[in-house]
Amino acid sequence: MSREILDFKGLNCPLPVLRVNKRIKDIAKGAELEVYVTDPAAPRDFRQYCSSTGHEFLSCDETDNVFSIIIRKNL
Repeated sequence: MSREILDFKGLNCPLPVLRVNKRIKDIAKGAELEVYVTDPAAPRDFRQYCSSTGHEFLSCDETDNVFSIIIRKNL
């Protein structure tokens, strides 16, 4: 399974979600995106995004105010 890393630190929502939405269209089903963000609203926004699009929200970890969010494409 492949995983692509996207660094969106410093961007405020909804920009990280919009950029993930654009990128996820071009990856294979089952592939994962690991997204690094600093906006504290991002985990909630990505959970809502996955819930509304059918993609899978796998995890969210925080280290030094940076969130690492992993999403799997399910469509």
